[in-house]
Amino acid sequence: MSEPTANPVALLAEIERRARRNAAGLPQQEDVREQWSAIGFHLGERRLLAPLGQVTEILTLPVLTRVPGAKLWVLGIANVRGNLLPIMDLNGYLYGRRTVPGKRSRVLVINHRGVFAGLLVDQVLGLRHFEAVARSSVSPQADTELLAYLEPGFPVHEDVWPVFSMRRLAESPLFMQVAV
Repeated sequence: MSEPTANPVALLAEIERRARRNAAGLPQQEDVREQWSAIGFHLGERRLLAPLGQVTEILTLPVLTRVPGAKLWVLGIANVRGNLLPIMDLNGYLYGRRTVPGKRSRVLVINHRGVFAGLLVDQVLGLRHFEAVARSSVSPQADTELLAYLEPGFPVHEDVWPVFSMRRLAESPLFMQVAV
């Protein structure tokens, strides 16, 4: 060790030199991969993904007030924290078969370009994260009723879960026609 010096600047320079010599390097991240996040959900037996940015909230089925003159897939209006939220049965809208609400049923809330609505689904499977590069390039196979809202999906175990576009649904003229 060198002699203590009376010059504080020289002392600080010596401390810095020793620290740099003995410092471990920072870990290097070789590859930064973009992540894509979604909400997994069941629509009947089908597993789908809703882009995280297109779902504003997930609710249990609230108390509903029926809307006279509305199509059967319009379940009603709910008061959610002082806001009126129309609740739609997604299975009823697509296939004409009403979802029987159960313990696992949930409402996915969307808010896109003035379309504020809740969509009843059979079950929410939670938040899913994928590497963006893992997205399939193959168009999903589905019924014609569902196909208009699907985008290529992501592999989950032995299956590929398609992406359900809430934006396409909200922009669909058919979805906006709720009156009988």
